[in-house]
Amino acid sequence: MKVLLLLLLSPLQGVGASGHREEDFCFCGDRNQTQNSSVIYEHGPATITIENTAQALIIKRPFLPNRRNSYYKYSLPPALGRYRFCLYWFKANRTLRLVYGKQSFLLGGDLSSSITRGKESQKTERTSTPIFNVSCISNGGKNTSLDSASEYFFPASPESMPVWEQDVEEQLTALDSLIAQPPAPAAGATEQQMLRRKLGELEKTLAKVELEGQNQTFGKATVHATVLRVQPTWAPRHLAFASQREEGGEVHGFVVDLPSSLFVTAKEREEVVEHRVLLMDISSQTMFQDENSSHVLGDKVIGISLVDTVVANLSDPVVLTFFHDQLPRNVTPLCVFWQEDTTAGSGSWDSYGCATATGGSQTDCRCNHLTYFAVLMVSSPEIAYIHRDYLSIITYIGCLISALASICTIVFLYFRSKQRDQITSMHIHMNLLGAIFLLDVTFLISEHLASSSNEAVCRAGGLFLHFSLLSCLTWMGIEGYNLYRLVIEVFNAYHDHFLLKLCLVGWGLPFFCVMLIFLASWTNYGPFSIPVYESVGGKSTNATICWITSPLIHNVVNLGLFSLVFLFNSVMLGAMIREILRQNKKGHKLKHVLALFGLSILLGIPWVLVFFSFTSGVFRLVSLYIFTIINSLQGFLIFLWYWTMVLQARKSPDSQSSSDSVKLQPNSSQSHLG
Repeated sequence: MKVLLLLLLSPLQGVGASGHREEDFCFCGDRNQTQNSSVIYEHGPATITIENTAQALIIKRPFLPNRRNSYYKYSLPPALGRYRFCLYWFKANRTLRLVYGKQSFLLGGDLSSSITRGKESQKTERTSTPIFNVSCISNGGKNTSLDSASEYFFPASPESMPVWEQDVEEQLTALDSLIAQPPAPAAGATEQQMLRRKLGELEKTLAKVELEGQNQTFGKATVHATVLRVQPTWAPRHLAFASQREEGGEVHGFVVDLPSSLFVTAKEREEVVEHRVLLMDISSQTMFQDENSSHVLGDKVIGISLVDTVVANLSDPVVLTFFHDQLPRNVTPLCVFWQEDTTAGSGSWDSYGCATATGGSQTDCRCNHLTYFAVLMVSSPEIAYIHRDYLSIITYIGCLISALASICTIVFLYFRSKQRDQITSMHIHMNLLGAIFLLDVTFLISEHLASSSNEAVCRAGGLFLHFSLLSCLTWMGIEGYNLYRLVIEVFNAYHDHFLLKLCLVGWGLPFFCVMLIFLASWTNYGPFSIPVYESVGGKSTNATICWITSPLIHNVVNLGLFSLVFLFNSVMLGAMIREILRQNKKGHKLKHVLALFGLSILLGIPWVLVFFSFTSGVFRLVSLYIFTIINSLQGFLIFLWYWTMVLQARKSPDSQSSSDSVKLQPNSSQSHLG
């Protein structure tokens, strides 16, 4: 029985040649070979055509424009008889493979084997013969039997239509022109989303473009695209690509080193005839602007992707090296990738999964995934890391001392005398010290809240820290107004519910601001990471606190309010000094001016040193130390100032002979500054 079965199958040579899988199209049939014949592979219309003659099996498919005048010829086995053949189409890498009996042909795989028309003699006469037992499988569908015929046409779907080099160049030219156009007013994220959508369409085109060789680069202006074809092997090797050197820009070129594990991973996911790697070299940041208007090195963005494969969590990193000029000392490079937010239609730069290594005129980015990469230029202070440690120690100790001194001063003021002309000023001082106490305490615990796993607690901590800061700034402004009112306005003037109104402003305005920000988006508060860079080894760490997550809100609300308070207090200080100098005729002018000036300095003027953090060099270092010492110890300095004034008043009882002098003494029955 087994012998009979073998005799029945023996005329059908190569019947088991249909073991291929993962193809997008498969055509199989039996060909009766009656004479020596060959396979002719040549250009045809936008279809796959199979034509059988006694002299040759002719397969047609669209060729590149510069190859349409040539064809390929493959010799078939000399043994006559019936052969089973199958033709496989792989859409991923645009290849045709013919299995004829026990032979396999990658049609058009070797460009050097092509024959130019005209070099051979006149075509021989061909006799059409039918193909038997025909079956066809398309797009993973069912196996469909077809009638016997000598010629078959299979129209290409829109997805499988051939893509030529000129199609890619047209898309690149259109994208370059859109990038070069000046941005439309109020376009913003919508325009970027449109450009990134065009970029995605270009990637799809590059994934199926017909290539003349293994690698090919397209583009002449802003966007350059390189397609790398990698043949899978049993032992994959890493792939390196170096761009051409660029002159006149910040970035002179880049090198991409793809690990072998990348292709092993791709091979495990699906069987492919070849891998296709896309490298996008974009010399403009127009498509990749986040809400912080971050600046990347040389406006250079590099995209790396593997066609039809999502690559993440690689065991060996992808290494992307940027070559550039020497970077300024106050700038630290950070390797980042573009993270698309599909819901909001925008995106942001993120460094997760990427490590940065800098060295002179090059920056190495080692990332465990594939996407669009760049080097973010992060401003960092020109201060040695040891100074940062000193400033941190001063801040924590100063805040602790300030909080304790604020409580002591509040208790002392509470038990002071309760004359009507004195209680208002005392209560203003107490509210300011209360705001300073809240600011010190919330700042001290903020970093500990950020390290906890409870994000809701951190959001509440960030909100309360912001409320404390705004309250502190608001009460500084109220102190300035109160000093002006007592010196410039009519003395002993009385206003109904004056203290209640001040409290509504001092505490109500900050509460309204933080609630408005929170209701606008609850994500405006939460963990906020501050990159802290060390000059040794180029290492970086993140200091995380519970704070405002939006830098825009911080700049507008916090710096805006402080600027208004500072300008107001400066004007009030000048007006008070001028009025005292004009009214005081009996001396003690210097003492009074210094008292007012010292009070105003301690109540907000030193905060202006924060603007000197935008400078550089030694001046910046000195200003940061002064700012840190004075402002972290603000509650303690107010405590010292107040007790200095009390002791001075007790030692100089004769000073009360002057009506102007008396108003500045905190222990006087007529004192307005308390």
